[in-house]
Amino acid sequence: MKCVLMAGGKGTRISSIASDIPKPMIKVCGKPVLEQEIECLKSQGITDIIITISHLGYVIQDYFGDGSKISPVTGKPFGVNIEYFDEKVPLGNAGALFELKDKLTEDFYLLNADSIFSLDLLRFAEFHREKGALATILTHPNSHPYDSGLVITDKNGRVEKWLSKEEERPEFYKNRVNAGVHILSPKLLENRPDAEKIDLDRMILKPLAGSGKLLAYDSPEYIHDMGTPERYEQVCNDWTKGLPEKRNLRNKQKAIFLDRDGTINKYIGFLRNKDDFELIDGASEAICKINESEYLAIVITNQPVIARGEVTVEELDEIHNKMETLLGEKGAYINDLFYCPHHPDKGFEGEVPELKIKCDCRKPAPGLIYKAAEKYNIDLSESWMVGDGERDVQAGKNAGCKTAFIGNGSYGQDLTGESLKELVERILD
Repeated sequence: MKCVLMAGGKGTRISSIASDIPKPMIKVCGKPVLEQEIECLKSQGITDIIITISHLGYVIQDYFGDGSKISPVTGKPFGVNIEYFDEKVPLGNAGALFELKDKLTEDFYLLNADSIFSLDLLRFAEFHREKGALATILTHPNSHPYDSGLVITDKNGRVEKWLSKEEERPEFYKNRVNAGVHILSPKLLENRPDAEKIDLDRMILKPLAGSGKLLAYDSPEYIHDMGTPERYEQVCNDWTKGLPEKRNLRNKQKAIFLDRDGTINKYIGFLRNKDDFELIDGASEAICKINESEYLAIVITNQPVIARGEVTVEELDEIHNKMETLLGEKGAYINDLFYCPHHPDKGFEGEVPELKIKCDCRKPAPGLIYKAAEKYNIDLSESWMVGDGERDVQAGKNAGCKTAFIGNGSYGQDLTGESLKELVERILD
């Protein structure tokens, strides 16, 4: 697959870092951002690249040439094939694609050239092909969903709604936003919108929401823009720690698996109503610390209220949406959530018979942890299960994880503490 890198922006918000070069040429740990991206592409066999340029574009051309030049940083050839499209007149962030459509005859990657990322792009492409989408966008949670556009999908990843940050949103929502990484079909370029400047999101992608033709691929991998000096500093710190490469799903991941009730939110028995959901003091700070580390934050929870007929799947989703919204307001997020809807005991009024089974996913069984490990390439021996019940500890031990227990009790756990915040701090230290 070809890759189009959009490198035409001026980067006015970060001009204090470097105003005499294009934003994609700003260096992170001594190497231009665009070179970091090209190295990521090359390492996965993606070597046919088109770069769209505009503001100070000659700086990019002089540095990379046609891709056969020697890198001033590494002393090695870039080892890719590069073509350029010089946007003499501003065409919007998608206008150049229509000028290039004769070169884009197969599905292609479309990436921003000023973001720092380390992604398993081949896994992304496999998802796109399996789903047969016209377009697939990469989504992820972030620390500020309240002022970001939201992508709302069904259980299969089909985008149902795409809400810009200016649009009215639900009271509670899943924290998933567009990361600016795309795979597009050339069919999208057959009819050019009647406008001089074409906005990719608003004019090309958002109209596909609800059609079943736009998919979202959710990933916990590292991708950050550096649009402000503050974000640039954070990116540099993360790169120094090797965090981007550690988060690449080609590499084994580490996770902190979290119980829900009594660990993240206050325990009230069976939680049946979103109005009764309340975060425990310090829980959001603890999850923030996980987000800043090399660990994934993944919730593992038993929810027998589904099998008992006391809560519908939709109502449980709303409870979890509230959790994600409240965490997001504090700058925290979870990477994923897995729940068991089963219950082994029968005899409840209104119960769901097909869910009244003995399963391998209800803690202390390790099924949900195994499912997460398969999805995210997790090394369980380097991961933790944290909870406030014996079932949590046993599930973690059964999966081969290290375990931490909140409260008083001895169940063979590796750590014991009074709160999630305390335990996370000790794990990370």
